[in-house]
Amino acid sequence: MDSTDIPSTIPVNENIVSDKPVCIHWFRHGLRLHDNPALLDAVEDCGELYPIFIFDGEVAGTRTAGYNRMRFLLESLHDLDDHFSNEGGRLFVFTGNVLTTLSNLFKEWSVSKLTFDADVEAIWHERDTQVRRLCEEYNVECVEKVSHVLWDPEEILKNNGGTPPLTYSLFNLVATAVGDPPRPVDAPDLSKVTFNVKSDHEKFEEQNQRFNIWTGGESKALELFRYRMKVEEMAFSCGNVMPNQAFPNIAGPPLSMSAHLRFGCLSIRKLYWGLRDAYLKLNPGKAFTVSAIGQLMWREYFYMMSVNNKNYDKMENNPICLNIPWYEDKEKLRRWEQGETGYPWIDAIMKQLKNEGWIHHVCRHATSTFLTRGDLGLSWEDGLKVFDKYLIDADWSVNAGNWMWMSSSAFEKVLQCPKCFCPVRYGRKMDSDGVYVRRYLPVLKDMPIRYLFEPWKAPRSVQEKAGCIIGVDYPEPMHCGPANSDEVSKFVWLPGTHKGNCSSGNEELSEAILCDGLMGMSPQMKRGPG
Repeated sequence: MDSTDIPSTIPVNENIVSDKPVCIHWFRHGLRLHDNPALLDAVEDCGELYPIFIFDGEVAGTRTAGYNRMRFLLESLHDLDDHFSNEGGRLFVFTGNVLTTLSNLFKEWSVSKLTFDADVEAIWHERDTQVRRLCEEYNVECVEKVSHVLWDPEEILKNNGGTPPLTYSLFNLVATAVGDPPRPVDAPDLSKVTFNVKSDHEKFEEQNQRFNIWTGGESKALELFRYRMKVEEMAFSCGNVMPNQAFPNIAGPPLSMSAHLRFGCLSIRKLYWGLRDAYLKLNPGKAFTVSAIGQLMWREYFYMMSVNNKNYDKMENNPICLNIPWYEDKEKLRRWEQGETGYPWIDAIMKQLKNEGWIHHVCRHATSTFLTRGDLGLSWEDGLKVFDKYLIDADWSVNAGNWMWMSSSAFEKVLQCPKCFCPVRYGRKMDSDGVYVRRYLPVLKDMPIRYLFEPWKAPRSVQEKAGCIIGVDYPEPMHCGPANSDEVSKFVWLPGTHKGNCSSGNEELSEAILCDGLMGMSPQMKRGPG
């Protein structure tokens, strides 16, 4: 089936055997066969199976998706189609309204059961409530299973008195009280079901050449999982955890599983139990440490906090978010988004984000604090929209959660942000040889390392030799920060001012927005919520 011209017509199966139950498995997130309890339920119960995906303009974040995330999604669907094709089936892909499409399919295919992986985020509640009502109307059994997160959010809420745990530490306590998350279920045996595919079912194809190395789909996710587990096991055997975070290689090959988890190409439970079992095997006699799966727990926490909060991605009417008087400056926002701030470390990050659709965890922290509380003082909502457009792994809960956290807008009772990242020194620390900056800012490829992170300090003769004149070939650094110390205190709600030596703007800034000794710490040691 051509991904650029997905038909809205519904293939009619004229050979349905009426005495066999007919099931539809509706893919949304959870784009995989392994550890898919809803799909497994359908395979075990039905005689005929129709796997479908519906482009309705909203599914899987497609409303705001940029090129790279759409490509990743199409690759993931292509991979699913290949899996089903190998078993004599196909993935049916439609465009249009969900209720209209499902209603027509129920009638055309004489459907008796609909299964799908539960979308626990608040933005999907209304859609899925309407789908349940539609199933009741057509006497279709509706089965949804939770597997996109480790714990059913309702269980967490129940064990916390009906309200979400407001701090990360409290969330961990509640999760411990609930008990271990379920282990992954078996992959379905597709030989148990019948697929009915029309002879003119079109090939699902991609239309453009690859620009980067990020590839979607369950096959790639499992391949990367196996490689990633070897890296994690080596770290565990040496007494370390989260090696890609503790020792970030921002210019190295992609090891992050975030995009595959975002679309459900890899089961979160498979990764969780893989890490946990490996740690205990390699550390016999030692208690399991939550830091070994810390990033997964942060993901779970942000999902939990968004469950019943439709304004989770906004500042206004968001009960957990501080109402901060952020500045409004469209030109500064444009320069940040385009990677034209004049700070090479920040600009390289934004260039990679736009070109490849992914940036390392430490890069996200650097550029988000630069935009918000660290330098420009612009709203985290502006940054969220940019990330939501370009990141292949951006999802509603985690994206908003991270932006609120990094801007010190939520997950703490008062604004406690006396530390931030210097766009010069932090870049020099993370990219000490300049490989990353030179890769994504080729205009600076010949700039000496001494001046690479603050090229405006290079003498004119050095700039000419490097073929990069600041203010001509590469922009002057933006003015950053409030105008005076009184404005700082008002902005961050903290008294007093302090002197700093960061090269990112005014020399007299409150400690709340200047850089200091945090530049060299590992990501998992940074201040978190609570």
